[in-house]
Amino acid sequence: MADEKLALFAHLLRRAGFGAGRDELEEYAAGSYEQLVEDLVHPERSPDIEEDVLLRYYPHLTSEDEMPLWGSMWIYRMVNTRRPLQEKMAQFWHHVFATAYHKGEHNPTLIAQIEMFRRNGLGKLRDILVELSRDPAMIYWLDNRENHKGSINENYGRELLELFSMGIGNYSETDIKEAARAFTGWTFKQPIPLYPYGQYRSEFVYDPDDHDDGKKTFLGETGPFNGEDIVAIIVKQPATARFICRHLYNFFVADEPQVPAWSIEPPQDPAAIETLTNTYFESDGEIRAVMRMLFNSDFFKQARFKRIKSPVEFVASTIKLSGEHRFPEPGMHQLDAAANAMGQWLLNPPTVEGWHTGKEWIDGGTLNERVNFAVEHMKDPSKPGIQSITRRLAADGGSLSPEQFVDRCLDLAGPIEASPETRKALLEFAEPEGELKSEAGAGDEAIAERVSHMLRLIVASPEFQFA
Repeated sequence: MADEKLALFAHLLRRAGFGAGRDELEEYAAGSYEQLVEDLVHPERSPDIEEDVLLRYYPHLTSEDEMPLWGSMWIYRMVNTRRPLQEKMAQFWHHVFATAYHKGEHNPTLIAQIEMFRRNGLGKLRDILVELSRDPAMIYWLDNRENHKGSINENYGRELLELFSMGIGNYSETDIKEAARAFTGWTFKQPIPLYPYGQYRSEFVYDPDDHDDGKKTFLGETGPFNGEDIVAIIVKQPATARFICRHLYNFFVADEPQVPAWSIEPPQDPAAIETLTNTYFESDGEIRAVMRMLFNSDFFKQARFKRIKSPVEFVASTIKLSGEHRFPEPGMHQLDAAANAMGQWLLNPPTVEGWHTGKEWIDGGTLNERVNFAVEHMKDPSKPGIQSITRRLAADGGSLSPEQFVDRCLDLAGPIEASPETRKALLEFAEPEGELKSEAGAGDEAIAERVSHMLRLIVASPEFQFA
């Protein structure tokens, strides 16, 4: 039976981060749950990743042209960061404000966008949306560079309302046009050509001569609005609070229906959405306050294993368990490709709608990729995570029955709550080998081999697909 405090902390770290090995979990659990939540929502309290060491081993990172390698470096950050919620919020906003490489093929602007999400991801929604509207990657992605005074392009204004803030059914076509007028003149400096010096970042440019400064009527308010004014009106709307809070619930608490269905499908927990929405307004739209309320709520604490891991979460949590890539060792560059094969290519979402989540992550092909990846990373008994579990079993002393061995491995690998069917299958594998002799200092290699075999079965189980 897993220790309840450890199980709760493990749940928090799976959702606010990407899981934790047992040593890391026990370090966090030495304090109080509420204090850990406070530290998570204040990432500046912990040191950031030192990326300089990565440059020594992966010199290609000195150039921002290598999109897959930068995706792998992001996964490396997820695995090693002491600021897990900062990376998780960046992943969250990357999903909600989906911007992809395949249109602009300009990696530096995408890297800058993710850095912006790290800086602002827990701030006020008003500031996040203003920074998003000034972001060169987004301006190019949704054609706001084609949005001119007297000749508007509605693309960004439409998606700002439909996908980024309010959701379908809460605005009119006139509101879209008026929002587009307000964002005329918001463009970017054209970056220098790729050759011969490589790609460089762009920067936001406001062109007052191209801005329509006439009166506009937007969501019932009238004035000579600019983009900042449009955002200020948007973030006051109850529909915005509900939409963003439902996104947060879907990403951090439990899988919801896909976003296009939200206009007709009510939330599975309306009371939770109401609680989060109330906190949104009480804090003037501060995401930090909403996340603090979310993580401390009973509905969050009771929602264990209610979300299917995204491919990136699956890759990162597997690496956390195996103990690999705590240093920029060979193979790091393959992590992005692994997540891509499972259906999630960082920095390159399929559409402006982002990725479909929950059960849609899983089909015959992607499940096969998940299992193969996880099993491959558990088959070497010398890996640090397997060695850590081996040492703990050896330190127990005496002997473990097959039932005790299975339960200890499930505990140390999560804790993972196995179904009766899964536990029966694990026992059927463990029983022929009999008791595990775990005298301290004796037979560690044999223990490690059995641990490796057991972990391969655990990571191939249905339960390991859930966070």
